[in-house]
Amino acid sequence: MLDALLVVSGSVLTLFLLMAVGFAFGRLGLLSGDALSQVSRILMYVVTPCIMITSFEVERTPESQEQLFTALAVMAGAYVVYMALSQFLFPREGKDHQGLMRFAAVYGNTGFMGLPLIQSVMGDEAMMIAVVGLAVFNIATWTHGRALLGGRSELAVKKVILNPGVLGFAAGLLLFFTGWRLPGPVDAAVGYLGSLNTPLAMVIIGGQMAQADLREVFSTKKLYLVSAVKLLAIPLLTALMLLPFRLDWMVYVAAVILAGCPTAGITSLFAQSMGKDAPLVARQITLSTLLCIVTLPVMAVLAQLLAVT
Repeated sequence: MLDALLVVSGSVLTLFLLMAVGFAFGRLGLLSGDALSQVSRILMYVVTPCIMITSFEVERTPESQEQLFTALAVMAGAYVVYMALSQFLFPREGKDHQGLMRFAAVYGNTGFMGLPLIQSVMGDEAMMIAVVGLAVFNIATWTHGRALLGGRSELAVKKVILNPGVLGFAAGLLLFFTGWRLPGPVDAAVGYLGSLNTPLAMVIIGGQMAQADLREVFSTKKLYLVSAVKLLAIPLLTALMLLPFRLDWMVYVAAVILAGCPTAGITSLFAQSMGKDAPLVARQITLSTLLCIVTLPVMAVLAQLLAVT
C-alpha cells in the first residue's frame, strides 16, 4: 500500500510542479488573465478533441468494446447519482450561493486534472475510459449543471451537441468502430496536439491559482465544506457504489479518480456568464485544487486496493 501511495503521490506532485510554472508566471505578471483564457480555448477546442481521437485509435476487440460500453454505463450512472445527490446539498444556503456550491461539489476538473492524472498513474491504456468520463461530464454540465445554476431556461442542448469534447468523442467512436485511421501526417499532428494536454492544462491551472487571493481562499469557511464533499464524500460514494459490480479494475479506479478531482474550472466560466459570484467560485477552485494534493493520492490508492479485493 505504501508503495502504491508513493507512486500516486509522485504523479500528483509532478502535476503540481507543472502547475508551479503557471503559478510563478502568473505571480510575475508574465501570464495574464487574457492569455490564460486564450490558451484555455486552445486546450478546450483543439487539444481535448485530439486526445479523445488518439485514445480511440486502438484495435477494436471484444474486450476493448466491452470496456468502452462498461465505462459509458458506469460514468453515466455515476453522474445520475451525483445529480440526484446535489438536490440535497447545502440546504441552508441562500439561492445565490446554493446552486454554485452544489455545482462545485458535484462537477470536478475532469479534463484539465482527471485526464492528466489518469494518464500519469494508469498509462495510455486507461485513456479511453477517461475520455468517456469527460464526454459524459460535458453533457452533464451543459444540461443539468447550467440548470442547477440558472434554472431550466439555461439548458444548452445546442452547445452540448456542438461541444468540442462531444464532437471529439464522436470522432473517436467513429474511428474505433470502423477501424479507420487518420492519414499519417494528420494522425501525427493530432498526436502531438493531444500530448500537450498534461503540461498545458497544469500550467493553466497554476496561472489561474496565481490570480486568487490566498488569504481569502483559506479564510472562507464554507468552501472547506464544499471541498470535503467534492474531494472526500463524492469519491468515497463512487467507490462504495461501484464496488458490488466487480468492474474491470481500470474502469473502477478511473471512475473514482475522476470523482475525486477538484472543482471544475468551467464552474467559474458559467458563474461569470450568468452573473453569479465568480470570485467565490475562483476561491473554491483554488482551495480544492490545493487540497487535492493530499486527497487524490489517498482516493486513488484506496480505489486500487478495493479493485483487487
